[in-house]
Amino acid sequence: MKKYILNIILLVILGVATGHAQTLDEYFKTAAENNPGLQSKYKEFEAALQKVPQVNSLPDPTVSFSYFFPKMMSQRASVSLTQMFPWFGTLSAQGNAAALMAEAQYQSFLDAQNQLYYEVSAAYYPLYELNRLREIEQKNIDILESYKSIANSKFKNGLAPMVDVLRVDIMLKDAVSNLSILIMKEKSLKATFNKLLNRDVTEEVSINTSLANETLRGSFRRDSIVVNNPMLNALDLKIKASEASEIAAQKDGLPKLGVGLDYAIMDNGKNIVMPMVSISIPIYRKKYKAAKKEAQLMQESYTLQKMEVANSLISNYEMTWFEIQQQKELISLYEQQTKESNQSLNLLFSAYSNSGKDFEEVLRMQQQLLKYEKMKATAEVEYYIALAKLNYITAKHIGK
Repeated sequence: MKKYILNIILLVILGVATGHAQTLDEYFKTAAENNPGLQSKYKEFEAALQKVPQVNSLPDPTVSFSYFFPKMMSQRASVSLTQMFPWFGTLSAQGNAAALMAEAQYQSFLDAQNQLYYEVSAAYYPLYELNRLREIEQKNIDILESYKSIANSKFKNGLAPMVDVLRVDIMLKDAVSNLSILIMKEKSLKATFNKLLNRDVTEEVSINTSLANETLRGSFRRDSIVVNNPMLNALDLKIKASEASEIAAQKDGLPKLGVGLDYAIMDNGKNIVMPMVSISIPIYRKKYKAAKKEAQLMQESYTLQKMEVANSLISNYEMTWFEIQQQKELISLYEQQTKESNQSLNLLFSAYSNSGKDFEEVLRMQQQLLKYEKMKATAEVEYYIALAKLNYITAKHIGK
């Protein structure tokens, strides 16, 4: 049994104290550089930028060549060059729409980055909790070992019954089993974390031995959501892009002008250069009206989407704020319960040491203390995960 416990202790030490513990911000940076989902979002933004020169450039000029048989006319051949020009402001409106959509895509990238930071936090803190629970369970094992030794000594001296030794032995086996399960759990938690950083699942994860004392700042106010959130910013830009598309559709329905040159090659050697002007008449209006209507409907759609996203963000904000306050209350409660349980345990153990009685109550209070210590560790982690979610909702990671 002791050899088995020593092996577990060694595994715990190796798991907790491997190299320099990286900060969460350092892991954010690694995730931002390596995560394929985030890289994909940035590629989408870069691709959207390539749309701008496609839509605000002139159409290609047209060159035509004609050859005439000598017997038919004195003109032997002709070469024509024509360049069509859309109505004034059409290309500018199309370019504005594409540029605004590209900027909206960048805001979507920022939102994906913030969401990735939240996911990294939500995967990091359970690893901290795991290490903390292992420390607590190991301390519990050490205490139970000492209790077993004392109970065994009192039994041999006829001061306590054998059942006391059996009781502590049962609890000790449970504690060793719990610690073993916690060690096995690390593999899955580590894999989840490493995959967010696009690393091998077996890569070591350095966890700080304590959490930074991060408090709620004034910038977490609910009204900051509508100012900073990239999802709302993206929809604002899409609305503006649709407005630019509506202008472009309206101008696209106006006549297009064409200018060109016609060079005629004559049999008598007196070749002719003739300037030309052409105009396209947009008679078939359905497609232009449909394009304008499409842009108007998309403006309405993006406006409704913005309302829906804002409502969802505010709802999530309120739930997350409640979760933060709840966990703060629980942490305070468990701290007090731990302190009082520890005092009670000391009194009970002193009484048992003197009389050899009420050992069952000593063990019960020890497990009560263990429960509160574990519940406090879990509440701390839940608090920091909720705080990370609030960071995401209020977009506090932009610019990191």
